Amino acid sequence: MAGVKLFLAGDVMTGRGIDQILPHPSDPRLYESYVQDARVYVELAEQASGPIGQPVDFGYILGDALAVLERAAPDVRIVNLETSVTLSDDPWPGKGINYRMHPANVPCLTAAALDCCVLANNHVVDWGLRGLDETLSALHSVGLRTVGAGRDAAAAGAPAVMDLGERGRVLVFAFGSESSGVPGAWGAAAERGGVNLLPDGLGAAEAAVSAAIEAFRRPGDVVVVSIHWGSNWGYGIPREQRELARALVERSRVDVIHGHSSHHAKGVEIHRGRPIIYGAGDFVNDYEGISGRAEYRGDLRLAYLMEIDASGAGLVRFEVVPLQSRRLSLRMASDADVAWVHSMLARESSPLGVRVERRRHDTLRLQSPSRSGTQQ
Repeated sequence: MAGVKLFLAGDVMTGRGIDQILPHPSDPRLYESYVQDARVYVELAEQASGPIGQPVDFGYILGDALAVLERAAPDVRIVNLETSVTLSDDPWPGKGINYRMHPANVPCLTAAALDCCVLANNHVVDWGLRGLDETLSALHSVGLRTVGAGRDAAAAGAPAVMDLGERGRVLVFAFGSESSGVPGAWGAAAERGGVNLLPDGLGAAEAAVSAAIEAFRRPGDVVVVSIHWGSNWGYGIPREQRELARALVERSRVDVIHGHSSHHAKGVEIHRGRPIIYGAGDFVNDYEGISGRAEYRGDLRLAYLMEIDASGAGLVRFEVVPLQSRRLSLRMASDADVAWVHSMLARESSPLGVRVERRRHDTLRLQSPSRSGTQQ
């Protein structure tokens, strides 16, 4: 059976400054303590990198990532969409940081031919339950599948299903952890929309994820579990995350763990032939020009490309392509920046048993030395 090729990326934050440069900007008013106008984020990016002609076309923000995707030709494309897609003017009380994109700007997502938008995160209800309802309608209207948030608990907990015909299905399950800043009040209920919250505690969390998988899985399915967890900064991987990820691989036969919330990429593990991304890092945001945390190189973004053997043998190939955000658009990383990502990933992944090799100028391959029969 042919392997299933996946593209995964971390947080795609198309609100604020990103939304402002697209053809249909929202009301730029913000409720942050320091910035009250989303256009300020555009000005900061221009001060850092140069002018941005506005409006940009819908493919602009993904830039060179589109060519990376065309070359890789993944069967399924998955991102964490950390933005509400709405015209709502009712921000969640007291939250302060509220991301929204105008629904007419959704083509910036379809430009990448995305299949699945994970919504289990701490920004999808930034503009209230009306904003969530509009988000779901806007994404579904263009054929994008959503997972991790819904109009009731059943919808929020159901997987996104990508049917590949005779090659089987890819199931994506998504959960938001309060450790990432998801308010507990956002949890979906029987008659209320919201986020599919990950229960506290290893046992409860594993039981919830496993039960969801077993309710939908068929033989030959490739199962991806996407979790928004942990803090925004720092390379450390909490023990609870590692224990949960490993348990899901070992006992629930999960094929890929897609972790996100950190604004920068973290170390990667390959456990029993299954990739565990603990922190995918941001893929699209408007942070360019904001000072601080420079040691994490938040301007560098990673496209995760992998091939999974749907017969159950696990990982066939796992590669990462580094990009850089310039003028709020993704561009191929320079030789020096690819080398920086290589060094960082090798340093952080080596203790997890993963070797990182540079295969081409722009591509890094991740391998587990103990799995010599795979990832050729």
